Amino acid sequence: MKQHTLGQGLRTPALGLGCMGMSEFYGPGDDAESIATIHRALDLGITFLDTSDVYGPFTNEQLVGKAITSRRDEVVLATKFGIERRPDGTRVGVNGRPEYVRRACDASLARLGVDHIDLYYQHRVDPAVPVEDTWGALKELVEAGKVRHLGISEAAPETVRRAHAVHPITAGQYEYSVFTRDLEEALLPTLRELGIGVVAYSPLGRGILTGAYNNPDDLAGNDFRRHNPRWQGDNFATNQALAAKVGEVAANAGATPAQVALAWVIAQGDDVVPIPGTKRVSRLEENAAATEIQLGSGDLDVLNSLASGVSGQRYDETGMASLNR
Repeated sequence: MKQHTLGQGLRTPALGLGCMGMSEFYGPGDDAESIATIHRALDLGITFLDTSDVYGPFTNEQLVGKAITSRRDEVVLATKFGIERRPDGTRVGVNGRPEYVRRACDASLARLGVDHIDLYYQHRVDPAVPVEDTWGALKELVEAGKVRHLGISEAAPETVRRAHAVHPITAGQYEYSVFTRDLEEALLPTLRELGIGVVAYSPLGRGILTGAYNNPDDLAGNDFRRHNPRWQGDNFATNQALAAKVGEVAANAGATPAQVALAWVIAQGDDVVPIPGTKRVSRLEENAAATEIQLGSGDLDVLNSLASGVSGQRYDETGMASLNR
């Protein structure tokens, strides 16, 4: 698989694998199928795996660790800290205190069964803690050899600059897709000015861009998308109609809608890496083929026109309040 380069020279495949849905948020999972999916990803060269301590909570790191036990050297392993939850799932809040950073890293290393994390993100910025304090602790983790590269997620441009001044940032993880292009105005120029790569989560619009969903009621009862504004009522109908245009491009390209949506993200630059999530081998193989698709200028024009018509915020009010800090 062709390679892209994030900040600080970190090379990854042009497509990664988001592992969150294997353990939570997107309905019931199957650990055996999830592990098979991770193994197939590695076989296909999709060696950039993304998890977080908050997924499960904690169980997703354990699952990923189990899956890579005999293949650790093949993997660019990314995980995150900063959204604190208790073992029963209760949400405590965002935590960027230095002592918590150190404790969270050690716990992730133990759950993953590894001696270092390749890319360690601050998942959300804690407004009660100066980012310099959080990143001072992260810098210590790099110096101790526990972490190789540092990332930040959904942070505002000025916060990125302040963190980067403490220790160079390798990647900013942001929602980025045909449907979500908020970062292009101020964040993307800042990241590129500083030499920071982009890891694009939800590159399939949380599934709407795949064209596979006709009704939100088809989602499992514990699927968090039932409460996502873009999946509600008239918003969903509007967004589904836009997604149909992706389907038209896909039909002309002899591809699937998911492949076209991923190809669009991949085409945004060699410093951009999408991490679509899946827990099924069949979907993984479909996604992997996106790296071979070349979109024409007419296709790109159609896709570039869609974001302005998207209806609904990408999170509920609580989620939106945690962004762009």
